[in-house]
Amino acid sequence: MGKTYLVETFGESHFPSLVTVNLEQKEDLHSLFNRMESTRIVQELSLYFNQPIEPGRTLLFFDEIQACPKAIACLRYFHEELPNLHVIAAGSLLDFALREFRHSMPVGRIEYLHLYPMSFQEFLLAMGENAVAKHMDAYRVGDELGDAVHYKLRDLLRTYFFVGGMPSAVAAYAARRDLLEVQRTLAFITTTLQDDFAKYGTRAQQRNMRHVLRYAPRNIGRKLRYVNISREVRSSDLRTALELLDLSRIVTLVRHTSGNGVPLGAEASESHFKPLLLDIGLCNSLCGLSLPDAPELLTVQEGGLAEQFVGQELRVADSSFQEHPLFYWHREQKNANAEVDYLRACEDQIVPVEVRAGSPGSLKSLQVFLAEKKRRFATRLNMDKPSIGTFKATISSRKETHDLTYTLLSLPLYMAGQLDRLIREHLSSK
Repeated sequence: MGKTYLVETFGESHFPSLVTVNLEQKEDLHSLFNRMESTRIVQELSLYFNQPIEPGRTLLFFDEIQACPKAIACLRYFHEELPNLHVIAAGSLLDFALREFRHSMPVGRIEYLHLYPMSFQEFLLAMGENAVAKHMDAYRVGDELGDAVHYKLRDLLRTYFFVGGMPSAVAAYAARRDLLEVQRTLAFITTTLQDDFAKYGTRAQQRNMRHVLRYAPRNIGRKLRYVNISREVRSSDLRTALELLDLSRIVTLVRHTSGNGVPLGAEASESHFKPLLLDIGLCNSLCGLSLPDAPELLTVQEGGLAEQFVGQELRVADSSFQEHPLFYWHREQKNANAEVDYLRACEDQIVPVEVRAGSPGSLKSLQVFLAEKKRRFATRLNMDKPSIGTFKATISSRKETHDLTYTLLSLPLYMAGQLDRLIREHLSSK
């Protein structure tokens, strides 16, 4: 899904030599790892590939490492015995493979990095739009943003909605600006993605994973109900399939939290969540989007796509060496439902995030959250130019009336990746 492409591109760009060992294709190499002797393994790999493997000069890449669990256990010895040799390991549904792992893990000797699709900012750089990318990095709350830059970024965002952030899809579009080629690339990725299911679980589990994968992209932003996925499959079986997809990062679960304080995960629900897909381009592909449908989809489905996009951007905004779960808030009461799309934690502050694809719309749910939680700062992402202001509202909540005064930071959707930075800068200035 892009990991092989990225690692090999990185290796070719930064090392004199690259040796890729695909342990799914090269089953005859599995016996190398029966004895955990890194120097011997490197020598035999060098002979096998007829290529020198030299510390400091060679990147050794173990691809599809889940196919050979003993190779995972050997990684600690590469660190201890050959500390100057650069080694990267990657695998399909690797988190699931590690859950079933029967060998002792090399704790403290391996750095884990979570690989996500390219962000909108990275997409801009790939398109050669360095100036507008740098302009977003330099933006500060209260700065003016000119119409020309704003409309250009909106157009580029709509392109990203279709292309997405899978590296091979972005490379195809960057090279030829051909959306049909992007469509073919995404179709290939979705096919191979589902072919990967055959590596794990029973046939029934594979079928259930496909059920969930068909459901999720059509229901972005909606609370997941197993009965809506399939009435013929037991909820427990669908839950298992969803857990596998969540472990593989193909589906991300945005969990409900009460939002009373930090950490948000302390009050997260295990039974109330909304699905997101790995990538917005794959989301469109799995929905069966074809080029003639694109303008209509980007108009009719913009609400779900906007929430998918913002979730992707928030997920990659922080460091890649640890998980960054996503949360939302809702209140279900008769004739008084309220829902906030995302909650972000900044030090001891909980900041609600409202996502709008088009016109600003009502901020009632946002205001209900602020009133109930006694918060005074909120954010909104929509298609308008950035702004900040102070607003007043009267909120009726739980048979009480609240007079609310709050500050609203409103940003264009294309600045979703800058949201956490701008929240921190604004709060620190107070």
